[in-house]
Parts: sequence; structure tokens; C-alpha cells
Amino acid sequence: MRRAATGLLLALWAGGATGAEQAAMLGGGPARNNASPERSLPSSLDPASGRNVLWTAELGTEAYAGPVVAGGKVFVGTNNGRPRDPKVQGDRGVVMAFAAGDGALLWQSVHEKLEVGRNQDWPQQGVCSTPAVSGPALYYLSNRGELVALASDPPRSGSGGGPSRSDRLWGLDLRGQLGVVAHFMTASSPLLVGERIFAVTGNSIDDHGKVAAPKAPSFIAVDRAQGKLLWADASPGEAIFEGQWGSPVYLDLAAGAQVVFPGGDGKLYSFDPATGKRLWIFDANRPVPGGPAAERGALVATPVFAEGRLFAALGRNPDLGSADGRLWALDPSKLSGGEPTVLWSRGGRDFSFSLSSPVVAGGVVYAADLAGFLHALDAATGQELWKYDAFAAVWGSPLVADGKVYLGDEDGDLAILKAGRSLEKLAEVNLGDAIYTTPTAAQGVLYVTTARKLYALREGAGPKAAAAKP
Repeated sequence: MRRAATGLLLALWAGGATGAEQAAMLGGGPARNNASPERSLPSSLDPASGRNVLWTAELGTEAYAGPVVAGGKVFVGTNNGRPRDPKVQGDRGVVMAFAAGDGALLWQSVHEKLEVGRNQDWPQQGVCSTPAVSGPALYYLSNRGELVALASDPPRSGSGGGPSRSDRLWGLDLRGQLGVVAHFMTASSPLLVGERIFAVTGNSIDDHGKVAAPKAPSFIAVDRAQGKLLWADASPGEAIFEGQWGSPVYLDLAAGAQVVFPGGDGKLYSFDPATGKRLWIFDANRPVPGGPAAERGALVATPVFAEGRLFAALGRNPDLGSADGRLWALDPSKLSGGEPTVLWSRGGRDFSFSLSSPVVAGGVVYAADLAGFLHALDAATGQELWKYDAFAAVWGSPLVADGKVYLGDEDGDLAILKAGRSLEKLAEVNLGDAIYTTPTAAQGVLYVTTARKLYALREGAGPKAAAAKP
């Protein structure tokens, strides 16, 4: 009875949702532009003394998803490298939910590893999909290649007081039902708009280096209430370079909405969100007149829509290292030759491959690349205003909030810079472990996830509040 009641509640909630609902998700909303209106966020911190550290919470040993904050909870995707439930041992994919107020672990959802092995479910990577949360449910893609809907506050299902819980509202098995073959992991973070969920399935090459299922869908739209597939598209088919790890973006245009997916062939694909009708394709690997020849890249970073422009950066598997890439600024409201108008691009030695989504605020684009540079560019022209060297690879995206730019790097440093048209470093603090994720802010608190720990940072917080939570 409880499951039926929860399903009804979810259906009613989804049925009442319209437009670009501001659900909590990667990038802060459907446009994926991680610029927050939050104020009074810390401009410095000292983890050793606990200054400006509200609390910390232990994760697994690798964390690539979240944090995302909704309903007084913080959600993070991690592994089971440091088990929190004595009944759950061994390598697993895990989503953890913490109390936003004090960091107490509320529950965790656990997924076993795929039997097919490491090529589709790489060891110790955990859940790499940042959840989308709205109302009574959260949605993410598990390490097993499932699109999962869970109750955001599920009941305990285990005995002995363990934190592992389960109240699955529905699940769509992308492997078993749609024939998808992922590479390394399924990592897309769902886009939630109204009654629909959009995601990149992760269909990719197999362990022989070929696209095993070229007719399986890469891009899908799913009914939020029941998990029913609404439409799907199998692009790029056999043209996928290696993996498809990106996430879609929603464009709310005067002429009509679009949903844009980043493809593993380096192309952007735009669709009508309601019908799945393809609207345009843009090849981000196209040569630039007078520009240097560059390696072909895929689109790993999530595209961003801001100030009427669509921003997208070429990327690739970070294990291959950095190389010349390109950041594009497009006008999707003006099609030329059946594709969006190019406003400007930046690449070659001026911008390397990127895993990081740009952020736009006050006419400035803040875009990080895998080489470790944060570029501040004029949003209208692409002219570089300043460049910050993190001296380490950057995987996550910046957060712009409270007149500051927050950016983590692979060395575990959190850089805090002044937002604007000139470079000013306010602080750089090492948090002890690599930061592969994107900071977020809610209710005056800055949340940062490292590979092993979740930090809640608040201006004026003191040492007594900084003890790690069980």
C-alpha cells in the first residue's frame, strides 16, 4: 500500500509540474548554469582549525557525483570503499543522503556491480551520476546502467539499524530493456523538466574498441511518474569515439523549447523535448578558419545555456591527458544552414580539452579546462579577461555565487576567486583529497565534495561544529 501511495504522490507531483521547473540538479537547474543567488558564503576557510567549517561527513574512497541539495538533504554519489553499513561489504555503487543541518548520514542506496565486469562498470568508481531531485523523488543513473527513481526520504528496510534503505519508485534498465552497452561507467546526470526526464544513456564502445550496439539509443526522454520511455534517438550510432558521459541541457527559447544532448562524436544534437523531433546538429570538431589542426574530441562536459547563448566545450577521456580543445559560443535562436549560428570560439593553445561546464554571470564566462586553467572570457566576444592556473587538472565545474568563483582541482585545492573582469585570488585551501565534483550552495552554506569527504562551509562556523559525522 505504501509503495502505491508513493507512486500516486509522484504522479500527481509530476503531472502538476510545468515549464523549466527549478529542481535541484547538476548545474543548479535545467539551463545547467551553475551561478547561484546565494549570499554570505565564505571567502576563506581553515579545515585544520575548523574555521568556517560547519561540518564534514565521510564518504567512500572515490566520489564523482554531487553534491546536490534539496528538502534539507545533501545527496552524493560515491563507492563503498569505506562501508557505512556492516551488512553491505565489497565494491558497490552508493548514493548517500545527509542531513543538511548537521551532516548526519540519513540513508544510502546501494547497487551491486555488473556481472559483465570492468569495461561497463569500472571498479571502485561508484555512482557517477549527480541526482536530480524534486518533491518526493530523486533520479539518477546507477553504475549498473539503470535510470532509477527513488523516494527522497525512504523508510529503513534493513534490520540492525544499518543506513541502507530502498524505496524504488521505478527503474528503467538501459542495458536489459534498451540494449545499451556503456564504456567504463554510466555517468549522465538526469535533466528534469516538467513531467519528463532526459538523459544520455552512455551507449559506447565495447572492450574490443567497437560500438557494440549502434542501434541502441544514446539520448532518451522518460516519463517522470512511471519511468516509461517516451522517445529515444540512436545518434551518433557507429560514430562514437569512445564513451558518452555527458548530460543534456534545456533551452527555453521564445520560438520553442529545445533539449540539447552532447554526443560521443563531438556533435551537439537538439530535439523537440515533447516529440523527439530532431531540430539541428552542430559539429564541434569543425575546423576553424585560420586555426590550428587539433585532435578530434567528444563532448563530455555538460553544455550550458545562459544570456541567450549555448556554450559547449570539447573533451575526452581524462586518462588520455590534455590536448588542444575548443570552447564554442552559439546562438541557438538563429539557425544558419540548419544549425545554430557561431558567435565565437576559443581553442588551440588558448583552451584545452575540458570536462568542466562553463558558468556565465554578469557577462563573463568562467570556463575551466583539463590542463588546469580557469579562463574568464567576455561572454559576447570570447575575449580573454584573465586566466587562473590551478597547477592541477580540473574535472569539475566552477560555482559562481556571492561575487566569488569556487573551483576545485585534482590536487584537492579549492580556489576562491573574486568574480569579475579582473583576477583576484581570495584564498586557496587544500582539502586533503582530489576534488572531481562541482561545488554548490544552499541556505548560506557552500557544499564541496572531495574523493573521500563532504564539506559544509559557512561563514562564521567554528571548530565545535566541524567534527566528522558518523
